[in-house]
Amino acid sequence: MSLSPRVSRHAPALLLWAGMAACAVGLVANRMWEALPFPRFFEHVLLALLALAAAWPLQRWLHWTRATALLAVWLVALAVFAGPLPVLAVAVLAAAATGLGSLVMRGPVALPLGLALIAGTLGWLLPLQVHHRIVYAACCIGLVAWRREAIADAARIAWLQFHDNARAAPHASTAALLLLGLASTGAWLPTMQYDDVVYHLGLPFQLQDTARYAMDPSLQVWALAPWAGDLLHGVAQVLAGNEARGALNALWLAIAAGSVFALAGTLGGDATRRWWTLALLGSLPLSMTLAGGMQTELPAMALLPALAWLVLRDEPGRAARGLFAGAILFGALCGLKTMHAAVALPVLAWAAWRHRAGLPWRGLPLAAITALAIGGSSYAYAWSIAGNPFLPLLNGRFRSPYFAATDFNDGRWQAGLDADVLWDISFDTERYFESFDGGFGFVLVALAGLWLFAVRDVRTRGLAVVAGLGLLLPLLPLQYARYLQPALVLALPALVVAWPRLRGTIAAFWTLCLLNLAFATNSNWMLRTGALKRAIAAGGADTALLERYLPERTLAARLRDAGDAGTMLVMPGSGLALAELGQRGRNMLWYSPRWESEAAHADADPSGAAWARLLRDNRIAHLILKPARLAPAQRAGLHRSGAVLVASAGDAEWWRLPDNAPP
Repeated sequence: MSLSPRVSRHAPALLLWAGMAACAVGLVANRMWEALPFPRFFEHVLLALLALAAAWPLQRWLHWTRATALLAVWLVALAVFAGPLPVLAVAVLAAAATGLGSLVMRGPVALPLGLALIAGTLGWLLPLQVHHRIVYAACCIGLVAWRREAIADAARIAWLQFHDNARAAPHASTAALLLLGLASTGAWLPTMQYDDVVYHLGLPFQLQDTARYAMDPSLQVWALAPWAGDLLHGVAQVLAGNEARGALNALWLAIAAGSVFALAGTLGGDATRRWWTLALLGSLPLSMTLAGGMQTELPAMALLPALAWLVLRDEPGRAARGLFAGAILFGALCGLKTMHAAVALPVLAWAAWRHRAGLPWRGLPLAAITALAIGGSSYAYAWSIAGNPFLPLLNGRFRSPYFAATDFNDGRWQAGLDADVLWDISFDTERYFESFDGGFGFVLVALAGLWLFAVRDVRTRGLAVVAGLGLLLPLLPLQYARYLQPALVLALPALVVAWPRLRGTIAAFWTLCLLNLAFATNSNWMLRTGALKRAIAAGGADTALLERYLPERTLAARLRDAGDAGTMLVMPGSGLALAELGQRGRNMLWYSPRWESEAAHADADPSGAAWARLLRDNRIAHLILKPARLAPAQRAGLHRSGAVLVASAGDAEWWRLPDNAPP
């Protein structure tokens, strides 16, 4: 039974308002105003007004569009807070990647293709001591010189498209640049998120310090996990001569914005709808949090829409080139995390169905080999070194000696997969990742009805279906909300293009964006407690911020600056493994099973003799500890070892063991 023309015409609005009403009910029923971080929301509004004020002279005197002026303001702010050298290094890397990627395909995918090729190639070279600054700089400069015309052409086209679309939709472009700029403020913070400090920083610092990666799973069980994201951070850091995470994350956010912008246009969205897609992307709370860390969901939410753009691209006679480009992007997603490859599988199936008539079947074996070459280095090294290509995952099957013979599983995120899981992620968010309620935003509920209409619309049906499957797949093994971000970003162009053109719906869109922004800092405890405000007050200097949130990193930096040789142990109680110390660092967390067991054995000796023996036998020359958390046996062991206090930062201290220092 078909719907009447009147009902059919109003179906999109009815579905939209149903989702919005459900969101309003959820806000009231869960008393979300109690979780609202109002001071942080006020700070973001104030920062947006300051950005508009700073953009006004550029707009008035140089006759730029307001969106162009805002872009310039945010870029200057990034250089101030993330550092001019990191921004320059990332700009050089981006230019080289664009030149390299344009050999495969020009357009919005050239830059992500180039980054994928760089990460895929260097992944196989990690054990070799070739990752020197001069080598990277020479390669980048050579690529830029060789491909200068293609790079200049790509920059010119991107600028013209940005300028023309900004003039076509001045209000939407201004709002989009404000929200994207606010999301990029996460890149202003130093690296402080837990997983980054205990794991992700290891590869970049080892490349900077030793020009190679040690690949030692005995010190860090994740050392052989997919490393494409960390590797690109390492390239930027080596080029800059210091940490460049913020600048590279800003680039990934820009690539994500460009990908969804192009995707919305391919679906038939006009200039306004394209800017709306960017605005919704910028308003997502995790966009800001991911810009402040090294998690792989940020590059994944840039690469996945680029892959979908390839699927929608219809260019007769160029199917083989599209297949090759898709293989590179899929390989890069594999190189980021196995989960991202799984989320991309529906996109591949969609590509096979959509292009079934003209698919170059003979090219499939070469495409598969290309994907393996781009994304397979970490899996191959993990298999050869540890006997488990997914270490520490699936170790019940592979039984690597570097981890317990059981499948790794984080029981914290086993809340259960049931019919209301998306509702719970929106309103009871702290059960689904390290956050506060509302920290994932409200798109899953507010636009659930609109997604149903997007499935019905022939323009958006394919993208809406694969994005929906992409949201479902990560929830099957683990109900962890952060893993949903790439598929949610993939869904945005379909949702915005399907947005009804009826009275009141425009106000509903911007209300949703503001609601997401209001709860944005609930996605991370440091953002919620004012880390951004403190970063701005410090004018880009990281020391005060690190001493407040992560004093152990301050002490590790002092150790490097002092040039003291010897191994450093982070004592139990800190709860950290300082990955930036590389092969010099030791920790006693579950990341290092052997050290964790030795610490438990030493704690059983109240005299401290076992601790003194452990420190002596392993030639531990330096300790980072928190005095208030030392167990009696540990304190006695330090006394027996003749440890001497060197420096303190916040509630952490650095102690030296002179007898264990190398000659």
